[in-house]
Amino acid sequence: MSRFTIASFNVKNLIGPDQEYYRFQSYTPEEYAWKSDWMADQILTLDADIVGFQEIFEEEPLREVIAEADARGIQANAATVPDRSKRYHRKAIFRKLAYGPYGDAGLAFAPNINDTDKPGQRRPGLAILSRFGFVGTPEVIQELDPPLDIPMSHLGGEEEAGHYTLRCLSRPILKARIPINGQIVTVFNCHLKSKLGEFITPPGAPQAPETVLTAYDPAGRALGALRSALRRMGEAWVLRRAILDELEQDRPVLVLGDFNDGEHAVSSEIISGEVPFRNYSWMLRHDAKHGSDRYSRQENDQIQEAIDKVRLRSAEKTFLKRSLRDVVYTTAFGGVHESIDQIYMSRHFDPDWKGATGRMHYFSVFNDHLTDGSHPEAPYNKLASDHGQIMAHMELATTDPSE
Repeated sequence: MSRFTIASFNVKNLIGPDQEYYRFQSYTPEEYAWKSDWMADQILTLDADIVGFQEIFEEEPLREVIAEADARGIQANAATVPDRSKRYHRKAIFRKLAYGPYGDAGLAFAPNINDTDKPGQRRPGLAILSRFGFVGTPEVIQELDPPLDIPMSHLGGEEEAGHYTLRCLSRPILKARIPINGQIVTVFNCHLKSKLGEFITPPGAPQAPETVLTAYDPAGRALGALRSALRRMGEAWVLRRAILDELEQDRPVLVLGDFNDGEHAVSSEIISGEVPFRNYSWMLRHDAKHGSDRYSRQENDQIQEAIDKVRLRSAEKTFLKRSLRDVVYTTAFGGVHESIDQIYMSRHFDPDWKGATGRMHYFSVFNDHLTDGSHPEAPYNKLASDHGQIMAHMELATTDPSE
């Protein structure tokens, strides 16, 4: 068995200094130096084998931060890890203390096709860093050809119930196949549409009327939230379809990123798949002719397997079940602490499945820097990320007969 770690890191707007990424928002050279210094420390602390980054505007600043983390890690190793001349150099503690430099590790960057490069109108992409490299070229999913067309069902005899069409994702989904211990694991990194309202500016108008808060429009604001939710759930389905393509080939899958929703939100459940009922034998058959037409026990087993084989498990929930703790959160806003950053696993990592080839040992959350300012005693690092980092400690069986 081989152990590895995988982490999700929403960095909160990584871009070089003196560049206006959103309207009136940019980093001075000093602010950028502080942010990149903080990020290098976080990467050094994580020391993860695979990292999915979100909110990356440019690839070069990320490479610079990784290089700085490596320099600090190498320096720390020289001071804290004994060389072979020391009789105690094989102690397990030093394996924990040692930092593994990324060096020539694979880094895949997915720019956002909605990025205009115009000051104040930038759009971030994302990236995957892998110490194991990649198999093939990582794939970017963003522009949908053909578009996702969602017809609405006809209710009450309506002839036309309408439909919703999605032609492009708000941010890319990055898919990478990563070789680990003789197996290939498919990793998806995503950043779904936020809950911020989506408002439409009428032709010739300076801004959308719903953004004028001195003329507050509650119905219009609610419609903006509806648009965001529709887009987020559509993006979740696009990700789900890509996940199913891998699961149908029996490939281990790990999905991570900023879902912008909690584990029990509809969008998150679209990504993870249905949770099967404990027993379908009591349920009326789809083709029932009378009240006693129920699924048989054999059909129950068939349905259970069909659902379970494509269902993802939440790393956070798996950890909480084992630890009996409920203290995980990755965001804080308005005094509410919740988890919207997730790592999901296919059943290949579920120890309760008899065919599992791996498992999760532990789940770490790095959220000491988080605050929304609602507590006077809390620090406020506005240049740090507004997300906590999460990391799953995984184990995978080898398929190499020489090991």
